[in-house]
Amino acid sequence: METKPSEMSSSKMFGGYNKRYKHFSPTLGCSMTFHIYFPPSPSPSHRFPVLYWLSGLTCTDENFITKSGAQRVASSEGVALIAPDTSPRGLSIEGEADSWDFGVGAGFYLNATEEKWKNWRMYDYVVKELPQLLNDNFSQLDTSRASVSGHSMGGHGALTIYLKNLDKYKEYDATSLIKKFNDVSGTILIDQGEDDKFLHDQLMPHKFEEACQSAKVPLLLRLQPGYDHSYFFISTFIDDHIRHHAQALNLP
Repeated sequence: METKPSEMSSSKMFGGYNKRYKHFSPTLGCSMTFHIYFPPSPSPSHRFPVLYWLSGLTCTDENFITKSGAQRVASSEGVALIAPDTSPRGLSIEGEADSWDFGVGAGFYLNATEEKWKNWRMYDYVVKELPQLLNDNFSQLDTSRASVSGHSMGGHGALTIYLKNLDKYKEYDATSLIKKFNDVSGTILIDQGEDDKFLHDQLMPHKFEEACQSAKVPLLLRLQPGYDHSYFFISTFIDDHIRHHAQALNLP
């Protein structure tokens, strides 16, 4: 099976290009899709730093690319956006699509431990396979300068992936929760909608804030009145987050 990515579509946007690719993933045992937004290049030899965006439950690699509007600032800041899918697909495992928050569209960016779900290895896919695939096939990307961000399930995934790989990512932000960590450089940026229906029962950002205070980690937690959990919320504040990552990646 073809492990090298093949281009599925290409659309010009803000001087650069949204491109969707398909490849067979040995890690997950199935074909996977991902998007790259390439900013306009100042020269043929220029290499862009990368920002991985991890999407939330029920999403695919298309949601962020089509709904966030992040390309406008990514174009001006010179950051390539990488949007992987959220789980393996097409494996036809019993029960894989029975619930919206488990199985298909719900990989949680971790490696499953039960034998039945052995193909659910999204942590290895995002941390190991995908960066290597990008490095081997796209000379215009500088995967050594990487940042990771996300929303909802992907926000939590971005935090946990960063904390386990402090040498791989320059900065991160998320709208989710983690309890304890240390050895973090730079400021964490989190935007949270105050009208988010998941806020009080599941997300609980103030517990995260308390953990940051205990660990003496700089955190900018912005509670945004009236905003919910949707991409209307994301698109409103995404410019700040792209600039936050660009600064962390030491761009001009």
